[in-house]
Amino acid sequence: MGRTPGDTGTDPLGGPYLRTRFALPSRPATFLRRQRLVAHLNQALRTPLTVVNGAAGAGKTLLTADWAAGLRLPVAWLTVEAGDHLPGVFWAYVFESLRVHGARAGGTPGAPADSSGVGHGLLASLASELNALDRPVVLVLDEYDRMTSPEVAEQLEFVLHHAGPGMHLVLVTRTEPLLPLHRYRASDELTEIRGSELSFTSQEARALLRLHGLQLPEHAASALVDRTRGWAAGLRLCALAARESTDPEQYLKEFEADHSTVADFLLAEVLKRRTQEEQDLLLRVSVLDRFCPDLADALTLRTDAEGLLAGLHRENAFIERLEHSWYRLHPLFREILQVHLRERMPGVEAELHLRAARWLRRSGFLSETLAHGAAGGDFDLAAGALVDDLAIGQLFTGLRSDALTQLFAGMGSEAESPASNLVRAAGALARRDLDHGLGRLRRAQEQLSGSDDSPGPVAARLSCTLLEALAARLTGCPTRAEQAVARAEELRQDLPDHLLDEHPELTALLLTHVGSVRLWEGRFDDARAALTQVTAAPPGPTTVLPRVESMGHLALLDYLNGWLGRAERKALAAVSEAQRAGLPRPPGAGLGRLVLAAVAVDRQELGRARALLEETDRLPAREHDPVPTAGRALAVSRLLLDDGGTHTHAAAEAAEPAVSTEASSPWAEGYAAVAHSAASLADGRPEEAVRLLHGVSGDQPVCAVEAAAIQVAAGRPRAAAELLGTVRTEGRTGPAVSVGAALVRARAAQESGEAAVARKLVARALLDARRERLRRPFLQAGDWIEPLLAAPPLHELAEGWLLHDRPGAHGEPVRSGSSPTLLVPVELSGRERDVLRRLARMMSTEEIAADLYLSVNTVKTHLKSAYRKLAVNRRGDAVRRARDLGLL
Repeated sequence: MGRTPGDTGTDPLGGPYLRTRFALPSRPATFLRRQRLVAHLNQALRTPLTVVNGAAGAGKTLLTADWAAGLRLPVAWLTVEAGDHLPGVFWAYVFESLRVHGARAGGTPGAPADSSGVGHGLLASLASELNALDRPVVLVLDEYDRMTSPEVAEQLEFVLHHAGPGMHLVLVTRTEPLLPLHRYRASDELTEIRGSELSFTSQEARALLRLHGLQLPEHAASALVDRTRGWAAGLRLCALAARESTDPEQYLKEFEADHSTVADFLLAEVLKRRTQEEQDLLLRVSVLDRFCPDLADALTLRTDAEGLLAGLHRENAFIERLEHSWYRLHPLFREILQVHLRERMPGVEAELHLRAARWLRRSGFLSETLAHGAAGGDFDLAAGALVDDLAIGQLFTGLRSDALTQLFAGMGSEAESPASNLVRAAGALARRDLDHGLGRLRRAQEQLSGSDDSPGPVAARLSCTLLEALAARLTGCPTRAEQAVARAEELRQDLPDHLLDEHPELTALLLTHVGSVRLWEGRFDDARAALTQVTAAPPGPTTVLPRVESMGHLALLDYLNGWLGRAERKALAAVSEAQRAGLPRPPGAGLGRLVLAAVAVDRQELGRARALLEETDRLPAREHDPVPTAGRALAVSRLLLDDGGTHTHAAAEAAEPAVSTEASSPWAEGYAAVAHSAASLADGRPEEAVRLLHGVSGDQPVCAVEAAAIQVAAGRPRAAAELLGTVRTEGRTGPAVSVGAALVRARAAQESGEAAVARKLVARALLDARRERLRRPFLQAGDWIEPLLAAPPLHELAEGWLLHDRPGAHGEPVRSGSSPTLLVPVELSGRERDVLRRLARMMSTEEIAADLYLSVNTVKTHLKSAYRKLAVNRRGDAVRRARDLGLL
């Protein structure tokens, strides 16, 4: 069953969804229903898009809310706010509005988690879901003029188009929305209600004034409409002001003769005629987006807000009543009140923000506490609220990271509390600025060392453990990470369970960090235990990124143990979960793509591997995170080793980042040693290749079997056998280990004259490899395997998935006249073919450039691309290879 509208939920900013944003605004007693506009709005049901466009105070919202309340179709209402320019925030509220109003099932998966973006797949899923509905949904976006993001507008148009008849979109806005309205007009798919139609007629104005207790003759009402252009807010302001006069008609005539603007004049008259207490209340609450009587009392330092607000609302004094005794000012009224506040009470605004922040903090409204604390300039207060709420982890989850970073950007040196230093440390570590991050963390720890054990300092100390664990992960220091996690477990006992339950991201981040460090240290089982706790926990919006990162690490663990299929499935799951959550650039998905690239190399799908590595180039840099840094370095190195055999020096250099961190990692060092050794063997230096393998042990099974293959190729079969003897499989290693080991033993047997043993070992290797599509060990094996694979029954085992022409073993020279058959079909662009055809006619680079009307540099670029695709590095080889493949 789905949640009911009263259920609590967490919005993309880390706090509860503001339910008032989903509520249809209540119509005051003086609201006038104008049937001509209701009839026009009913036509909206015939078109997919409706735009209600008019100036502030034109009556757009109340008109649309009154119409929507009478519909028999499900209506999802959302009031847009300025912060919704972040795509993830906007779409999270759209999803929640659809759910609250019954347009989506409560258990429907998928909702944006990252405040900065939303994935295309999530929007496509929403459009498809809406398109399949039996009854269309009416989605109303009120105050859509606050939406200034072209990206969100483009996404909204995509959903509207693909939702088909399943959704009617109604935009209530002050400005022209960022949508291609001309196309909708041309196809008669747009209903528009604009300012001229929203204007009151004389008859409607007289009816409205009667609701305010004013009886005006027709000519007086017509004159008022003429002067106000039928502006709804102007009419209401006139009515409020005039009914206080002993001669309303004369009052309106005097007003009509004034040369000041309608809005400023009427606002001044309304404020002037309110009591001193009412004026003071209105001016002070103008700093708030929304307020309740208790919050208003905190700003006025009185206790009369409840009665004053109820009276102001009854009199339609530009105060809207929301749910549960909450109110908000009409936006235009609020803006003007803020100006008057600064004029009448200069210097008070900052103090009002701080009073609001203190009340909101006591009442548990974290997001608004942070906003008002920062607006009031008290960053110690804001940071203290963030830390005491255990919400510092949200600086790393992607949900509020950008918003929090921007909020604390104005924090100056005067903020020097432990919480402020923790926020500074978190920000620096999020940027991978270890020096500043660790410095601020040490300063916060020193400040906390003398604190008592009240909840605040305990929460701060627990926040310290999270930052310690992250610093340990970034520096590859397992001891520090384990100490941080142990300390966190002790501190958790002193905190209320509800506070820990509200912030599952804290535990998820801690376990992810310690799991990453354990993986780096080579403690694979311990790493798996920590990371599995993260992925096994119930998913939530604040734990999406830790889950995705943990899934990526688990995929790498399987790859390092030789399980290609398992690694691929976990990596795909990591990428898929990130996309479902609407995360456009998640770092954890980057690690998943790196594992997929490494798997593609082992399957010799080199084009796919290159594409995946290029995708990770566009993800956030993780250069100070050892595990993904090493993963990328090793994937690139292995790709270069296999990419035509012409990049051995580059392959060795590409492996360097895997071992360039402060703390060493056995598996990273093992893979790097194998890469350097293979490059040396390819350069004709077998002794150097063998020397570089010193230190590779059976504790790293995949590295060990690859090192053994190099030793056999270097003429050291006994050393290879000894190394294989140290490999401890214990049922935990996969086909990459068994296949590699079998081929090493098969080569040794073949060279010793034991052909039958060699055939049996190769057959076993083919059977194990075929299930995983593991091609690399065979294609790197060398010429000795050719006769075995050419004869039955091994030929039948290899047919259909493993090709026969292979490069030499780990850089051994390829036989003259042979060239590797690429497993990924070569696709040359049309211009690359043009260049190669002229190359076959022995034309120089300059001649080709002149003949094709290209620059010399452009021709060289096409040549380099063709060389790379054809796995060659010379002109003649490129032409021959292209002819062999039927490309010329």
